[in-house]
Amino acid sequence: MMTRLTFLCHGATEANRQARFPLDEPLEERARTAAEALAARLPRADCVLTSPALRARQTANALGLTAVVAPELADCDYRRWTGQSVTAIGEAEPDALVAWMSDVEAAPHGGESIAALHARLVPWMAAQSTRGGHTIAISHAPVIRVATLIALQAPLSSFWHIDVEPLSAVHMTSNGHRWSLRFDRV
Repeated sequence: MMTRLTFLCHGATEANRQARFPLDEPLEERARTAAEALAARLPRADCVLTSPALRARQTANALGLTAVVAPELADCDYRRWTGQSVTAIGEAEPDALVAWMSDVEAAPHGGESIAALHARLVPWMAAQSTRGGHTIAISHAPVIRVATLIALQAPLSSFWHIDVEPLSAVHMTSNGHRWSLRFDRV
């Protein structure tokens, strides 16, 4: 049985624009408008899942999709860095920021490491691989990066080599044994 999984990154927020670790904040109005415009181009899905975050749920609503919240799709937990800019953290805790961006096991913010995010997502991806049909999963850039690494069986150290823009999509397929990335025609 073939499974298709489309990861869609939520629309932009003020935190994206200001390079801050996100709070549970709403979409910017222009992101809502962009999502509404994207809705007509989305493929039909048998299931739509979303992160519990407000920005992901609002993206689903702007796309006209009825989504079920999937806690596994939650953003990385940045704990005490939440709401702070990367620049401010780099000035206040330069060694901690470097450690977090170079060691997938590091969690100097007291939250979730990239490795912990990976451990959370692996069983979810395995369960999705035999689901069948097409699922759209609305989530966050770190989650989509890790899912891409899982699909490619790539090392977690490659996490920082993947950029995921707001409202961008990554398509995957699974035959129940392995994931593959799927590129669509433009």
